[in-house]
Amino acid sequence: MTADGPVPDKKAAAALGASLRKARYSEDAILELLGEEAYSHDRDDLPVDERRLPKTHLATLVRALFLQVPVSTADAVAALGRRGVDALAATGLADVGDDLLVRRRVIPVGELLVASDDNPNEGEDPPDFVAAYTSTSRLCDCLTPRSRVKSALDVGTGSGVQALLAARHARRVVATDINPRALAYTELNAALNGFTNIEVRRGSFFEAAAGERFDLITCNAPYVVSPESRWAYRDSGLRGDEVSERVIRAAADHLAEGGFATLLVSWVGTDEDGADERPLRWAKSLAGCDSWILSVWEEDPLGHAETWNKQFVGKPAEMGEALDTWTAYLNEIGAGWVSEGAYLMHRRPGRRHSARVDGIDDEGLDAAGGQVRRAFASRERLASFKKADDLLGERLALAMKIQVERELAPRRTGNAVSAAGIQLLEGTNSFIEAPHGAIEIVESLDGSASLRKVLRSATPSVRRDTVRLARDLLELGALKFA
Repeated sequence: MTADGPVPDKKAAAALGASLRKARYSEDAILELLGEEAYSHDRDDLPVDERRLPKTHLATLVRALFLQVPVSTADAVAALGRRGVDALAATGLADVGDDLLVRRRVIPVGELLVASDDNPNEGEDPPDFVAAYTSTSRLCDCLTPRSRVKSALDVGTGSGVQALLAARHARRVVATDINPRALAYTELNAALNGFTNIEVRRGSFFEAAAGERFDLITCNAPYVVSPESRWAYRDSGLRGDEVSERVIRAAADHLAEGGFATLLVSWVGTDEDGADERPLRWAKSLAGCDSWILSVWEEDPLGHAETWNKQFVGKPAEMGEALDTWTAYLNEIGAGWVSEGAYLMHRRPGRRHSARVDGIDDEGLDAAGGQVRRAFASRERLASFKKADDLLGERLALAMKIQVERELAPRRTGNAVSAAGIQLLEGTNSFIEAPHGAIEIVESLDGSASLRKVLRSATPSVRRDTVRLARDLLELGALKFA
């Protein structure tokens, strides 16, 4: 732990958590006071945010803990109680004198309370900076199955937020990180939320869990394809996408039978057309696991370099130098295209295992854990079929809310459907293009009859299209075996 790091005083952290919950310091309260975009605000929004807050005890806590604006200690005690203010000092989260100055942010994430180094300081953060709940944290959270399990492993735990989420449905959670500052935050946050089933271990990636297997594995690794070693949370120091390949292979080795893994990774391709060849090649070598590769962000070398050097916006010389350095590096490793997203795995028995790639929009993503479980369960069932026609004997039903989209093209005699597709309205919110005839049949599936019976009066082409669409929707978790 660095000299100015948090102090994982479990007794003080537990007292602080109790005081904050009693004071109703919550995500809903912050959104009500600061607006729906409060969590995306930065320091430039501070003058406006401050002026939105009324003079109430709850607003005092939002001002101090969320905005990190000094408040008088008397006001803090009135809002949080003497015990809560003393706990802020004991955990190293705040300096307490005449005024209370929060040095490390404490934010509600859903029902959790998470302490971290946020807000970021435009590229001036220390190498061991620890964030709370970023866009990638949300991606990992949304794509993680949340069934009850005996054991879970969170690799590269950071603030511990994925470990905290797993602790709600896992009997035991192991959280690993090479950054001592991150482990201090994880211990503190576990106590802040009343969890006693989280064990922290220091080590690089999976080395602290050697020889063990887990029912659930999450990992938000420093996966960025980068020529630098600036930040522990971003840069692995390994060449190209090697860190992602290592994480995927190690996760497969540590996954128990029937277990799931949600891993945030990146991969490179020679060009856009061959963007996903490498992760598909990795998947073929993972014995015993089905893989689902979800591409979320894709860019050419210049776009990738710009994305990861936002700290130089407004500094043309520094930005130019960074862009040249990064694009030269990507050219050197033969990367004409860079993809970032999630790699999902399910370990199961059997010889036939599959991999598929889909693109998703992170802005439209909702909690998709149930969809992920259904998707892998369907693929396991499909793998057991001896011939393609076996699917016709199954009763299928929609498992998700959908919306049929049809694009109409004008003709002399009226309108005719020229293109159609199915939009999932929850989970990954994926869009699937398909012929309208097959869509109309899939819309009607309710599990009451076999697919063969439903298709008995369909033309051969509609029959083929429907079977193909049904299989695709099963693999996406949008249809289920009834």
